[in-house]
Formats: sequence, C-alpha cells, structure tokens
Amino acid sequence: MIKNYIKTTLRSLLKNRSYSFLNIAGLAIGIACASLIFLWVQDELTYNHNFAKRDVLYKVYENQTYNGKVSTFFGTPGPMAKTMKAEIPGIRNAARMTGDGGQLFVLGDKSITEQGNYADAELFSMLQLPFLEGSGANAFQQLHSLVISEKMAKVFFGDADPMGKALKLNNTDNYTVTGVFKDLSENSTYQFQWLAPIQNVDHQQPWMTIWGANWVRTLVELEPNANLATVNKALARYIPSKTNPKNTTVAFLYNMNDWNLYNNFTDGKIDGGRIQYVKTFSFIAWIILLIACINFMNLSTARSEQRAKEVGVRKVMGAGKGKLIGQFIGEAVIMSFISVLVAVGLIYLAMPSFNTMVQKQLSVDILQPLHLAYLISIGLITGLLAGSYPAFYLSSFNPIAVLKNIRIKSSSGSGFIRQGLVVLQFSVSIILIIGTVIIYQQIQHVKNRSLGYDKDNLVYIYLQGKQADNFPAVYNDLKRSGVVADASLSDDIALEVGSNSDNYAWDGKDASKNPLISWEDVSSQFISTMGLKLAAGHDFNVNPAVDSSNVIINQAFAKQMGAAGRVGGIIRDGSKKAYTIIGILKDYLYNDMYGAAAPMLLYNNKPNYGVLSIRLKAGVNISDALTKAGNIVKADHPGYPFEYHFIDDDFNQLFKTETLTGTLSGVFASLAIFISCLGLFGLAAYTAERRIKEIGIRKVLGATVAGLTGLISKDFLKLVLISCLIAFPVAFLWSNSWLRGYQYHIDIQWWVFAVAGIAAIAIALATVSFQAIKAALMNPVKSLRSE
Repeated sequence: MIKNYIKTTLRSLLKNRSYSFLNIAGLAIGIACASLIFLWVQDELTYNHNFAKRDVLYKVYENQTYNGKVSTFFGTPGPMAKTMKAEIPGIRNAARMTGDGGQLFVLGDKSITEQGNYADAELFSMLQLPFLEGSGANAFQQLHSLVISEKMAKVFFGDADPMGKALKLNNTDNYTVTGVFKDLSENSTYQFQWLAPIQNVDHQQPWMTIWGANWVRTLVELEPNANLATVNKALARYIPSKTNPKNTTVAFLYNMNDWNLYNNFTDGKIDGGRIQYVKTFSFIAWIILLIACINFMNLSTARSEQRAKEVGVRKVMGAGKGKLIGQFIGEAVIMSFISVLVAVGLIYLAMPSFNTMVQKQLSVDILQPLHLAYLISIGLITGLLAGSYPAFYLSSFNPIAVLKNIRIKSSSGSGFIRQGLVVLQFSVSIILIIGTVIIYQQIQHVKNRSLGYDKDNLVYIYLQGKQADNFPAVYNDLKRSGVVADASLSDDIALEVGSNSDNYAWDGKDASKNPLISWEDVSSQFISTMGLKLAAGHDFNVNPAVDSSNVIINQAFAKQMGAAGRVGGIIRDGSKKAYTIIGILKDYLYNDMYGAAAPMLLYNNKPNYGVLSIRLKAGVNISDALTKAGNIVKADHPGYPFEYHFIDDDFNQLFKTETLTGTLSGVFASLAIFISCLGLFGLAAYTAERRIKEIGIRKVLGATVAGLTGLISKDFLKLVLISCLIAFPVAFLWSNSWLRGYQYHIDIQWWVFAVAGIAAIAIALATVSFQAIKAALMNPVKSLRSE
C-alpha cells in the first residue's frame, strides 16, 4: 500500500510540476527558516548547561536604594564569601571571582593578552571544570599558580606539555601552569582562558578587604536540600549587619539558570531580559512555519477537486472510503517529507551565513533525538493537516455524478477558509515588516543622538603593568608624531563607567536623599581628548598636583546639588575630604545609551589608570596612524603589545542584540512575504485555470486584456487590503509595547504603515497579475474548442 502511495504521489508531482515546485519550495523554505531560529533559541535556552551543578549555583546580587530608586548590582564585598559560608546555614561553598579582564602573558617572543579571572580555589569544585591535566584539588597550592584552557595551552606551548612551565604575567611575575581545563562551551556565561589565585590581587588596595566596597563577584553553592527563601532571608540584612544598620543594601542569591535569559532588573525586580528576544524569535519561527503550512494546505486543497474523476473511477472499481482517505493523506505526508528533506539541505547551506549573522557557532545534527523528532513532527503534522480536507471531501463524492460530468459543488466554506488563510498569511507578513522598520528606526534614532563627545577617530588600549607611569613622555611623543590630536588616561572607557558611590555631601543636601554618583579618575587631557564641552569653569591643570583637591562635575550632578552645584562649590566624600568644583561639564552619555545622562564626577589625582585613549587627527590614514602611535607606545614599554580598540565599534556593540533582532526580523519578514507570494501565485494560477472558459467567452464578447486582468486580480487585492486593516492595529500595539521599554525612543510614524501596506499590495499585485495577464492573453479558441 505504501509503495502504491509513493507511486501515485510521484506521478502527481511529475504531472503538475509547477504546483509541486511551489508546494515543496514554500514548505521547505518555511521549515528551514523556522529550524534556524529554533537552533538559536535552543542555544539560548541551554546556556550554562555545561555546568553540572547549575541548579544549586548562585551569584550574590545586591539591591541598593538611591533616592527611592532600587538599582541591582552583582559586585560584592571581598570578605563576604568566607563569612557567609561560615555563618549562614544551607551554603555548602562560596568563592570569589574578579570581573572579566585581560592580562598580558609572555613566553619568549610571544606576548598575548588573554581574558581570565582571579578566583578562589573553591571555584573548581563548584564549576566542576573538566581538567585535562592536573586537578582542581591542588591547582592553587602556590600563590603564583596558573590554570589555563586547552586553547591557551595550544597558543603558547603547541603540542608540548604545559604542566610545570612558566608564563610571565604583565611582564612582572612568573606564574607556573598547574592545570589545563577543557575549553568552555560557547553558550556559557564564563569564557575565561585562565584562572589564578585571587590572593594575588586582594591585598593591592585597602578597600578590597572591607565590607563597604563592592568589587568581587561571589559565587555560592547551596546544599541540595537548602531552602532558597530561607537563605535569602538571612542574606537580606547581612551586609548592613557588617557595616551600618542604616545601610539599605539587600543581598540575595540568583540562580545560574537565569543569568542569561532573565538579566534585566527594574527597581530591584526581574524585568525580562534576553528572554524577550527568545520569545520574539520563537514567535516569528512559529509564524513562518504556520505561513508555510498554510501555503501547503491551500495549494493541496485547491488542486484536490481536479481529482474528482479519479475518485469516481476508483469507487466504481471497488475502492472503499477508508482506502481513499488513506491514499490522499499518505500522498500529502509523502510530499510533506520531501519538503522536510529539501529543508534539511537548505539548513546546511544557510548555516555558515546564519552563524555569521547571529555571531554564534550553531550546528544541526538530524540524528540528534530532539532535532529528528522536530523534523518528523513537522512532516507528519503538516501532511496530516494538508491531506485531511481533500481526503474526507473527495472520498465523499458520488461516483455516478462525477462520471456524468455533473458539476461538483465545493464544500461549504472551503473557499472562505482559503481566503481566510491568505489574509492570515499577509497580515502576519505585514506585521513583521512594520516591526522590522520600527526596530531599525529606533536603533538609528539612538545611534544618531548626541553623545556629548566625538567617538570618531577615537581609539583606546587597556593599560597593563606600569604603562601609565611614563605617560607625560608618551603623550609628548604622540603629539609630535603628526597623526595624534590628543591623548589621555582614565579608569574606564568613555562609554562605560564602573565606579560609583552615594557617599558624597554638600551644603544644603537633603539628608533624606542619597543619589548614586558615578566617578572617574582622569588625566588632565581627558576632556579635550574626548571632545567634551564645559558649560562653566575651566579644565584641569596639566600638573595633577595642582588639582589634588579639585573636581569637575557634569550638569546632571550640578542639578542634584542645587545651589551648591556651581563653580567654587564644595563637595565632601566619604572620608570628609573637601573638593572644590572648578568646572561644570556638559552632560555626556555613558552606560545607558537609551537613558538620560547620569550624575558624574571627575578626579585628577590618581597615578594608576586603566585606559589610554588616543584621538587621531581627522583625515589621516588610519592604518598608518595606528602604526605610528603603536610604535611610540611600545617603545616606552617594550614587550607590551599595542592592542587597540575603536570606541565607535564598542558603541555599535552596545546595540548588538537590538541590531540582531532587526536584522533577523527583516530577513524572515522578507522570506515570509516570499512564501506568502508563492502560495498566492499558485492560487492565482488555480483560479485562472478554473475560469479559463469564462475568460474565453468574455474575450469573444469583447473583453480587453486589462479588463480581464483586473477581473481576476481584484479578489486577491481585496484580501491583501483586509490583511492591512488587520495588521496595522496589531503592529501598532506590539511596537508601542516594545518602545515603552526605552526611556529615549522615537514615536511610531504612520508613514511606516502606509509604506508597508503599499509594498504588500504592490507585491501581491505583481504576483497575481502575472497569472492574470497570462490567462487573459490566451487564445479563446483553445479554451473553448473542447465545449
């Protein structure tokens, strides 16, 4: 029986090649698109699944209240890990980690910056890193121990055994390799290439060992039977109990399973995160799959009535209703699985480009149970749905009526159902187009807003070792090079400021308010290098000693201070030291590109900086300028590479997820329209074929080609207009909801809806008109001679 179904299906495919192509192509493209999205979704949903203890691993977060607004951080005090493990029941283990950062490692003539962390030894058992050599139990027995990844071992030592060999860190101390771990999964929060004992850095600054400073990440492992709510209750006032009872900090544990997807906090509570994009892309995938299935079902049912005589003959020859139902459903399922096989080929072809687009290394394995089950399910469900209507409808025909050429009336509502499916297809496609345009507009709107400084021709390097010590000489050499306009030092890059405090006072400050103020240590050239503007006062003196008790604040901070926020005003920090305001800086954006400028304070009295920023002169050859600047920096500190970054590249990376959303939405919206047009093309051809004799008669009676084209096209255009009327309000509500998540956004512009509607109508008209004109140009003699 199955063999017979396959034969009849292949014969039908060959007999109706154009319809078969449209059917298979539409469904295959839809399955391929949805599958690629689902691969991305699967990668996001399985984040950190490489860590076996992920269900009992937590990071300590803090909710801190400033001026009535709760902000969430995951920096914690240095002593917290050890004491909470000893004092809070239910905590099996705790470990400290520094923030992600690069350090220079040197071996012979190799000088390479590798990303990694300083950490406590307890981290090894908590993450259960898969060691290829050595073990976590004794990896940190010495202060200058070093555990490296398989990839890093390959870079420095090739095929040689790295165990016991030394790498020089920051051109200062030698660290001995005591372990090699297997490379971490790409869909993992942790991407470190090395780990070293945190004791190497926790003594470098006094604030690293006090409860009032948040600088490390604290990772916690709970007992399997521990009650999270009970532990969090104990943590809620734990930090104030160690510092000041008036401290409003509330600590809590946040599970590793949620770090990637639920990474956004608003007023101290979870407010989505990447899960919103996972939901959006999943919705798009299902919609595209639905559109493809609708096409498949529409074309299958539309063509089914042409097989009425075949059904009549089969019934006269003794075929029962059950066999006919099985035949038609079997044929639809076989065609559906042909589409699945074609889709698999398309997935493999598109995978490299898709990986480039989403910046991941995804792969498909059709033999993997989950992937195989998905493909089989799609093939079966689509085939059953597409084959059920013609199976039950055609098997009910009266064979005598069919064979006597008595016209078989279509099943009640079948035409309406097909029209409804076409409306659904185009409505969804139009919504995707409108959403894509609005997302693109929003991204461009934010990117084009004034940052308060010039990001063009601005590069920076992360300083290592004692590179900042000889800055005056380096600065003069850079200025004399002829390619550098200015250069400066700072703690952080301009886009991201990591230090803040609420421990500032001034005359007239409201005691009930404690605004969070970001602060940055900068050299005297920072303002000019960044292209920042002063609203009042003057810049720092070229001699830092002159400004040891002076600060510059921005307008947002001056507004917080009220009357005291002026040139000559006095600010006192936590140590009660008084600083004089010598300048008011015009606001510039940092950290949150969608928000307003936050309060900022600049110091000019720190000898150790983290970043060297260089502004290249306008019009210079960028490549040559970087070479000259790099040679100057490297000449000052031989052995340190000149690993530069462009600020505008970092700026664009801040919109990575939004840009990806817009790009994927645009690509898949276009494919959704294409798939919808394939179905519309097939239905138009079917309609023209059914009305071929009517068209012939009209031509004989004097109808023009234009008139006939309009006659055939108008019904389809009505459906597209209805689609627009449905899609516009839905797209408006969805887009408006998405935009409300951003403080700084552009209002929805109605011309977007008009353009989307006109585009959909134009595409549909072009699709239908081809078949309509083809039918209208046909010689009526050929269409009528059989009557």
